[in-house]
Amino acid sequence: MKRIYKHIEELSEQEIREILDRSELEELIYLPLSIGIYHHNWKSAQDLCLQLAHHENANVRANSIFGLAHIARTKGRLDKRLVKPIILKELTSNIVFAHRILTAARSARGFSRS
Repeated sequence: MKRIYKHIEELSEQEIREILDRSELEELIYLPLSIGIYHHNWKSAQDLCLQLAHHENANVRANSIFGLAHIARTKGRLDKRLVKPIILKELTSNIVFAHRILTAARSARGFSRS
């Protein structure tokens, strides 16, 4: 798999909605990263990442876990009751991106307070 390094842009609420409405895979892959890094409301960001964690594409799901880790780092909060089952599910089922998920899970564990 070829790695592509790309600057993660900050997105407005409208841009987030438009990306979700378009459902274009390339945009959805980067969406949870932007949400995790830049979104001003940790709960809304978490909810969006959890929504994307159910996507059919393994890369979108893995980046959703990474988005949750970014929320933990930037906001210092996550609802572990909601997040932990998703992370555990992805660790066992998303073999292709298991290393990325494990790295994100370890990172989130160290920063989340809720």
